[in-house]
Amino acid sequence: MSTSIVGVETAREELSAAAAHGQGGRAALQRFSDSIDDLLKRLFADAPAATSSLIVALGGYGRRQLCLQSDVDVLLLFDGPIGPAEEGRVRAILHPLWDLRFSVGHQIRQMDDFAELEIDNPEFLLALLDARAVAGDAALLDRIAARVSTPAAHARILDALKRLIGERHARFNDTFYQLEPDIKDAPGALRDLWAARTIAAMTDPALLDRGPTDSPRLGDAEEFLLRLRSILHLEHKRNNNVLSHEIQERAAERMGYTGAPRQQVERLMGDYFRHARAVSRSLRWVRQNAPVPVAANLVQSRDGVRFVDADRARTHPERWLSLFQAALDAGTSVADESLTWIQQRVDRYRPEEFFPTSAEQTALLMFLRPRAGLYERLSEMHDCGLLGQMFPEFQAIFCRVVRDFYHKYTVDEHTLLTIRGLERLATRAVKGRERFSTLLNDLAHPELLVLSLLFHDVGKWRDEHHADESVRMAMEMMERVQMPEESRALVEFLIRHHTKMSLLAFRRDTEDPEIVRQLADLVGIEERLKMLCLLTLVDIEAVSPGTLTPWREELLWRLYVDTYNRLTLEYADERIEHDESGLQALVAGRPDDVTDAEIARFAEGMPRRYLRLFPYVEIYRHVRLSRDIRPDDVHANLERKDSLWELTVVTLDKPFLFSNICGALSSFSMDIARGHAMTNPNGLVLDVFQFTDQERFLELNATGKDQLLTILDAVISGATAVTERLRAREQSVLHRRRPGVTSTPPVIHADNQSSRRYTILDLVADNALGLLHRVSRVISQHGCDVDLVLISTEGQKAIDVFHITKAGTKLSDAAIAGLTTDLHHMLEA
Repeated sequence: MSTSIVGVETAREELSAAAAHGQGGRAALQRFSDSIDDLLKRLFADAPAATSSLIVALGGYGRRQLCLQSDVDVLLLFDGPIGPAEEGRVRAILHPLWDLRFSVGHQIRQMDDFAELEIDNPEFLLALLDARAVAGDAALLDRIAARVSTPAAHARILDALKRLIGERHARFNDTFYQLEPDIKDAPGALRDLWAARTIAAMTDPALLDRGPTDSPRLGDAEEFLLRLRSILHLEHKRNNNVLSHEIQERAAERMGYTGAPRQQVERLMGDYFRHARAVSRSLRWVRQNAPVPVAANLVQSRDGVRFVDADRARTHPERWLSLFQAALDAGTSVADESLTWIQQRVDRYRPEEFFPTSAEQTALLMFLRPRAGLYERLSEMHDCGLLGQMFPEFQAIFCRVVRDFYHKYTVDEHTLLTIRGLERLATRAVKGRERFSTLLNDLAHPELLVLSLLFHDVGKWRDEHHADESVRMAMEMMERVQMPEESRALVEFLIRHHTKMSLLAFRRDTEDPEIVRQLADLVGIEERLKMLCLLTLVDIEAVSPGTLTPWREELLWRLYVDTYNRLTLEYADERIEHDESGLQALVAGRPDDVTDAEIARFAEGMPRRYLRLFPYVEIYRHVRLSRDIRPDDVHANLERKDSLWELTVVTLDKPFLFSNICGALSSFSMDIARGHAMTNPNGLVLDVFQFTDQERFLELNATGKDQLLTILDAVISGATAVTERLRAREQSVLHRRRPGVTSTPPVIHADNQSSRRYTILDLVADNALGLLHRVSRVISQHGCDVDLVLISTEGQKAIDVFHITKAGTKLSDAAIAGLTTDLHHMLEA
């Protein structure tokens, strides 16, 4: 220890001597900083044992520019809670520094403190940018750097830095022509130089080289200002950085200026203003031209989003899609220089290199979600060759001409125009098509519709049977990027049948119930119907400007509505039979742990739509969930699916079952987005709910899933009164009713004609906490059984369809009247 102390004292004396001769610049300050490093390493080594820890140099010390009287800024970092042992280590490090007359700016933190950025402490965030590990576990600093070095963090730090610059300059009246300048804080002084470099480092390291002041001149300015600051610390014997009149003569002399004292000062100040002007111009250039970090290795400038480091981009083609994603997010274009750069290199890469892992496949689907700008970004990708290199199948229709009497565009442009049509529906850019926009907004996976459009005509590279060829090529692509089986099946369906709905709508009598039945049998579920309808709409519109007439649009909509009504009103009558082909396929593909008898016992008698709603792997899970079910048992599973949570409940039918499940979810403030409730002839109930967790209860609580499932079981068994839980929740969230949302009267329609087995209750009402619970409770109070429920939301509207019976038959007119009256009273109350 004594050796280190002697070393520090010697280094201090050497820096003082260098400052006295005007030589206290970068090299001298680095030697002094290194001596402090040596001391801290010795102190760290001799300190009492504690959890993994690190000494981090910050600020000027972190830059190795520690001046004589500057604060030694350090961060003492611990990888765990700070207890007595850690406090002992802190004392063993800090006390000797104070004994050596150092002014220590210290922070003591544990790693958990960096879980979120301290946006309200911009000075500390800026200090972290110059952080340097001195002694201890350097991996701790790497973990912090990973959090601070994200584009989002850099954007916030930049905003804070620019604000601090403005506030600091205001103190000096925004001019560097100060007769007694502060060498550190004044405009054009050291802080401005560091700020210019910091902004460039966070946005574009080459930015300074393109500015009005080249790097060597900035280096000269820094050396001059540091030498001058060292003299001020020597003269003042404290951290005073003002070059006052009474110091200027001595400073000029120490800096080696010759001539009379007045001439020395004039030459000193002349050089100072010259350097300050260079620094000031450089900072102004950087502030005006610095791009905004938007993603890893990506920035947004006035000409669009571009790569920062071309070499880094070259070695990571799997990240090229993020360039277009960032432009899409920012509502801007991709910079021409980046498009040209890609065009010159894209043919060097194989399709597999763009999607090497599931993360890139997920990013692709995220990118394809329809919204403003998607058509333009895809067009940019196509024009620079990236789209065709990612998907050689699409490249096959590059500028492909199909000679007929109605197509007005090449096949590739027609394809991209279909996506533009979908984009316009997403943004409600076309007046009068709000009904189709609503369908799009209601889709769970609109990105799969965009993917289907992108490949629906790739088979036109040859002249015949293009739909089958398009399916083949799309399946090859989905195998290459490892798309999930469920997604593959949906895309295959849409491409294979993409002309079916237009054929029926425009070339068949849509008033014929058989036509509607055929389409309902083909699509099976509402989600596929909506997707096929939207695909048909934009596909026809993209043929030529006048192809989609108002009359055709209306025919398409009528076919959609009639088919939707059949799916939601009549389809519950159609039950899975023992010899059902879909059931036989389900049995044939079963895993070894599921028996034929289990599948038959579970699925027979379920609505036929069940086989279309769920992929086989999900149905097998439902079968497993139903095993060994007893009258009082509730078998449930809760899991995250994309942005939604999905709750699956299997139990035997019991009074108020559906109502209680809905109430339990609502008592946790879960917003039910869609769901299905089905019953087989054995009284086995399958309820599947998808919901959003607006308060992030499940995400933020490690035991949240267990808590919800426990409450669900207690509510269904009657051990817990769900109405009391709901009442408490409603009182706590009343303030959340959003201003400006106008309440509309509920609409209730009872249909006793469409179904042979059920009375069908259609309900449209304002979506509200506990709505499904209250509605289904009224239905149960009237002695009705709920056999099938279709749940959906459109914006702030809940649209629910209940298939109900009473004593095993449809309701009488009197029963319907009583039920709908009570429902109206409940909803209006």
